[in-house]
Amino acid sequence: MLGRFLEFSIVTPDIRASLDFYDKLGFSQAEVGEAWSHPYAVLTDGRICLGLHQQSTFAPSTTFVKPELLKHLDSLEQLGLKFEFRRLASDVFNEIGWLDPSGHLIRLVEARTFSPSKRKAIDRSLCGYFLEIALPAPSFGAAKDHWEQFGFVGMDEPDAMLPHVSCTSDTIDIGLYQPAHLQMPTLLFEVDDFNDSLARLDAVGITPNGRVPGPLRQMPAAVLTAPEGTAILLSPAPDG
Repeated sequence: MLGRFLEFSIVTPDIRASLDFYDKLGFSQAEVGEAWSHPYAVLTDGRICLGLHQQSTFAPSTTFVKPELLKHLDSLEQLGLKFEFRRLASDVFNEIGWLDPSGHLIRLVEARTFSPSKRKAIDRSLCGYFLEIALPAPSFGAAKDHWEQFGFVGMDEPDAMLPHVSCTSDTIDIGLYQPAHLQMPTLLFEVDDFNDSLARLDAVGITPNGRVPGPLRQMPAAVLTAPEGTAILLSPAPDG
């Protein structure tokens, strides 16, 4: 019902600084269109696309493409959604947005805002293998129900190092985590050789500087903080 995942939309006060950071990590830049009037760029590692928006009034969001968006408005309203905004007209770029039960914005846009990347998913960045967008969720049940009504499959993972709910789909996976463990939306990656990954990051001038969740502090784990504040959590792969 949400359509196809487009990007994790990020607000940055300095798009050049953010671009330089993700470029050092080994992300590739995609060709963007003219949907947005503000400075806009997209970077990808082949699995996750990050949309950088230099616009102070733009809200961070998990963004999906829903063609013919206006035709689907009634069915979305029937779910009881309370829209934060509805921009639907012949002379604007059609988009709607609402907050999930945890306060995270979900945005639907009518068309792609950048060209598909030719980068392959096996061509990993220095962050390793992208797993999911991790969102703090005070109520696992309410958040899980919200994502499941859009076709995501929710799976409880109470015995994981960081207990969470995995909400999976064919285009993006969303993880729901206790706010005590993750205080802000976070990009989760696995690396095959943790020490080698840290060395390669150090070689390009990037040092972990974020708060590692408590349960992970006794194992190899690190948090990178992008210039605009995005958190990137690195942990070793099961056999790493």
